[in-house]
Amino acid sequence: MKEKITLYGFNNLTKSLSFNIYDVCYAKTQREQKDYIAYIDSQYNSERLTNILTNVTDMIGATVLNISSQDYEPQGSSVTILIAEESMVPAGDTTVAHLDKSHITVHTYPEYHPETCLATFRVDIDVATCGEITPLSTLDYLIGSFDSDIITMDYRVRGFTRDMSGKKLFMDHNITSIQNYIKQETLQRYDAVDINVYDSNIFHTKMLIKEIDLQNYLFNSDVYELPPKTRLEITDNLRREMIEIFSGRNIF
Repeated sequence: MKEKITLYGFNNLTKSLSFNIYDVCYAKTQREQKDYIAYIDSQYNSERLTNILTNVTDMIGATVLNISSQDYEPQGSSVTILIAEESMVPAGDTTVAHLDKSHITVHTYPEYHPETCLATFRVDIDVATCGEITPLSTLDYLIGSFDSDIITMDYRVRGFTRDMSGKKLFMDHNITSIQNYIKQETLQRYDAVDINVYDSNIFHTKMLIKEIDLQNYLFNSDVYELPPKTRLEITDNLRREMIEIFSGRNIF
């Protein structure tokens, strides 16, 4: 918002962003599939995920209160960060009160198909904030932090706050679509669809990568080592997998 609204008390709107990405890869043998999972597990371990989430915290102007992280066997990682608004509510001369109901979490889910040589890496990030902080400004950073082939995002604002006259405010910033907060150069790389429920302040956007550069989807393989027919078959399998994930149902 260009101008801040003067409120009675503090802003107690709750804003929730669910950010979910899928990265699809072709690994021609079961051994390569397992190697891909191991590679992803090492690339996106809890330490790197913690760095990503602390950067998100800085970008939205929040303060880290506590970090909990864990790596799992045989694969996967989780990180949870408790955050607070930078602007605290004074309580006396020297005491401040934290609005500590805000948090950021991330979980990873590597997996692979038993027959088609396709492996998928899924990341779920949830950001819940209370007050003026909104996580939407971090979307370009999050998309760029992962190899995002399919992206689904849900944003919801709950509750209400009041202005000085007592009027209820159910939204404190302008939004018609999550896409409003993503740069055009990012959007140009994807096909995007919105499903929004404006009366309930619910916004849903899903995105599917437009172009498949096959070399970027081969694990430990060179595209020029494959005959043209095989390249077409792999590309077709990749596109089918992406379309089904994007659609949320089995199609082919």
